[in-house]
Amino acid sequence: MSQLPFDEDMSRRLESLYRTRDALRRRRLVREAIAAESGERILDVGCGPGFYLAEMIDAVGADGVLVGVDSSAAMLEVAAHRCEGRDTVAFREGDACALPVEDASFDAVFSVQVLEYVSDATAALAEMRRVLRVDGRIVVWDVDWATVSWHSADPARMDRVLRAWDEHLAHPSLPRTLAARLRRVGFDDVRVQGHVFVSGEFDPETYGVAIIPLISDFAAGRAGIAADEPAAWAAEQRDLGDQGEFFFTCTQFCFQGTKSH
Repeated sequence: MSQLPFDEDMSRRLESLYRTRDALRRRRLVREAIAAESGERILDVGCGPGFYLAEMIDAVGADGVLVGVDSSAAMLEVAAHRCEGRDTVAFREGDACALPVEDASFDAVFSVQVLEYVSDATAALAEMRRVLRVDGRIVVWDVDWATVSWHSADPARMDRVLRAWDEHLAHPSLPRTLAARLRRVGFDDVRVQGHVFVSGEFDPETYGVAIIPLISDFAAGRAGIAADEPAAWAAEQRDLGDQGEFFFTCTQFCFQGTKSH
């Protein structure tokens, strides 16, 4: 696996992607699942540029505490700037499998499209359970990349590009095992909802269009793909958009559970 580099350049690209209409929809769905209340302590594992925490500040109020953990110093710098001047928010550099927070210290913990990058996702879930108080709740959101249906006039090339894209993940289809993993580490009342993200036109505000540059840049030279193939694939997608023939869909999954004892 060769992960995407979560450096300063990536943080700038994600800033743009996270402002798209589909990203706003996803954050709304995640916030609804977390259901933050005044005075709660909430942990974001893999907080990235800090959008989720910034949008929960009012929900937890002056008596609440929000903490973001991320392994990327560049991401944490952006997140800290986003929440600058808000005393209820703190950020810490750390790993999902060794969270730098105390046992039983949070009312809720969440992680959005992070565990698919973590080699030992079960260990990360166990860590999240460790930091929750009794009756605390977890929300985990990830994508099953096998659900992608993406139109191309060259389906063989499309398959090669998507196989190369899979290489940036530890678990391209993590949602298939997430419910079992949650139960294995001791979570109860585990449930899941699927959310379809679909584009029938080449709209930069949609998930399928917004991720094209990331995929194209990453796939070049990987999985036996010629260096110029991903750029040709991306150009074809733009052409299909011009012709009114663009189509993309994938399913993203929101898992919830409770620490009952």
